[in-house]
Amino acid sequence: MFKKFKETFIGDRAFYHKLMVLLIPMIIQQAITSFVSLLDNVMVGRLGTEAMSGVAIVNQIQFIFNLTIFGGLAGASIFGAQFFGKGDHEGVRAAFRFKMIFSVIVSAAAIAAMAVYGSELISLFLTDDGSGSSLELTLSEAEIYLFVMLFGILPFGISQTYSSTLRETGETVAPMAASVIAILTNLVLNYVLIFGKLGLPALGVAGAAIATVVSRYVEAVYLIIVAHANPDKFEFIRGVYKSLRIPGNIAKKIILTGTPLMLNEVFWSLGTTIINQSYSTRGLTVVAATNIAGTAWNLFCIVMFTMGNAVSIMVGQQLGAGEIEEAKRTDNRLLFFTTALHIGIGVLIAIAAPFIPLIYNTEPAVRELTTQLLFVDALALPIHAYVHVTYFTIRSGGKTVITFLFDCLYTWVFPLPLAFFLCRYTALPIITIFFCVQFIDVVKVIIGTILLRSGMWAKNLVSDEAGA
Repeated sequence: MFKKFKETFIGDRAFYHKLMVLLIPMIIQQAITSFVSLLDNVMVGRLGTEAMSGVAIVNQIQFIFNLTIFGGLAGASIFGAQFFGKGDHEGVRAAFRFKMIFSVIVSAAAIAAMAVYGSELISLFLTDDGSGSSLELTLSEAEIYLFVMLFGILPFGISQTYSSTLRETGETVAPMAASVIAILTNLVLNYVLIFGKLGLPALGVAGAAIATVVSRYVEAVYLIIVAHANPDKFEFIRGVYKSLRIPGNIAKKIILTGTPLMLNEVFWSLGTTIINQSYSTRGLTVVAATNIAGTAWNLFCIVMFTMGNAVSIMVGQQLGAGEIEEAKRTDNRLLFFTTALHIGIGVLIAIAAPFIPLIYNTEPAVRELTTQLLFVDALALPIHAYVHVTYFTIRSGGKTVITFLFDCLYTWVFPLPLAFFLCRYTALPIITIFFCVQFIDVVKVIIGTILLRSGMWAKNLVSDEAGA
């Protein structure tokens, strides 16, 4: 029995070596990003609960845009990875063009929507809880931050287009380097502009936004230079802008496959935002605590996030090469590795939970609630790790309608109504509500296991695209 278990869920040395070569640059990139995000959060937090809450609210609103970009690029990325696995560079080029056109269109729409409706959206998250925090000041800080952040929307979309395509070709170092340079730029400028160092005025939340926008331009420029300076290494980049033409059969398949993914990300992020807005009805103390806990959660979940990319690349390339059974074995091993590892990471979160809030300049009530939220996060982490890899597995084979049902529909049927009802129509403590919402994903684990065992996801999408 153990031998069969080992063959199914444990890879050999070559398997883990390949995984680490792919994973480590992405982990470094995500780790630095998350750590600097934590430092940014702390620096903004030094300005007070209102400033920190205002920035958190804007980031929650922009989260919908970010996920729309990820979702829109994801459909093309499935084909990009499989085209590369097949050795079809023209196919990769077509997928890249699709991503770029999509990113520009969505960025323009997001800028217009947030410029017109930004204040109304921010106000949805403002509820007086009697803690003494000023709602007017929070709104003002959020509006300032949002206005500046609008200038960083387009370079974000361009960066994601380049970095995702490079990763599909197996290149993870360049996106990592771009991210490191950008976040270090962001960190330094945050310190200088927020607090007024080197003779510059203290700009507060506006300084934080300027730093983020500049860093996004730096990242985009770096990726563009690296990709176009190495056409022998990245063959898809040759003549990529000579035409924006995308072969009709490829465009059609990307749209048919990618539209459910984009809708999934849009409605999933919207659902998540509504869940957080439901929490916010309990007051600014909850907004601040969930912001701190969420930032810390991102730091501890770097492996989980990167494992999604690893599944997309490793499993996607094997599916594109027609190695269906090997793709299934690879996925089983990645799933077991991720879940087992995150049991240990959950323990680390629990150990760190009482100390993380101490680095923030905020009220004792916020610190106490943050610690409680992190304890719940620690318990729920293995569940979320399993679900995360399951989602990317189903997506890697192009079963995007199923991923939409699995991820988005589930969110709107289970956790969202639960959070909405418990926050508004019960007197339950927020920590109890948070626990219920986090652990409702046990249902998702059961659904995901059934889908994985069926093998319905393991499909080659590009076997008939030769010469396209």
